[in-house]
Amino acid sequence: MAVEQQFTPETWPETPERATLEGKNKFLGLWFFLGGETVLFASFFATYLALKDKVPNSDSLTSTDVFGLPLAFAMTMLLLTSSVTSVYAVYHLRNFNYKKMQLWFIITLLLGLGFFALEIYEFHHYTTELGFGFKSSAFSAAFYTLVGFHGGHVLFGLGWITALLVRNAKRGLSLYNAPKFYLASIYWHFIDVVWVFIFTVVYLMGMVG
Repeated sequence: MAVEQQFTPETWPETPERATLEGKNKFLGLWFFLGGETVLFASFFATYLALKDKVPNSDSLTSTDVFGLPLAFAMTMLLLTSSVTSVYAVYHLRNFNYKKMQLWFIITLLLGLGFFALEIYEFHHYTTELGFGFKSSAFSAAFYTLVGFHGGHVLFGLGWITALLVRNAKRGLSLYNAPKFYLASIYWHFIDVVWVFIFTVVYLMGMVG
């Protein structure tokens, strides 16, 4: 049930995302969920490392043949910057400034969309121009599973934040929706952290073979 109490910047709690029992429960539930996601991603990383450069023959593409650092670096900068903008959004959430919170979440969405567009371009380039498809080798299957699974999480995060902004466009901030915005930002940070590991394990390690 939504909290109907009216607030001002002076009466707004310092941590509105955990000012109610419902907010605390949602916060705890998200961490349990992210714990499961961490285990799942760890299994994908382990599979990728085990199958890295496992190709059917000497003529098949390996990591040094496929991965390019400039595109991956640009994707990384977009996603890390989006993490910073989501921090600004939460800052304004805690200062009861809904308009600025909206603005910074919208900027976060745009940066996330830029990342997702580059990832689609990357996959298209690998499959059509390099012939590095999902079924090319065990290595390629492990790569697309890991990176594609992360891309699915990015898409889900974009949809989550968008749905919150649309649904609450005219409602303003309350102790009912503040936890929802905050949890979406935590989820977005999780996505960014996972990408840092992907950038290191897949692209940087891939460049050195």
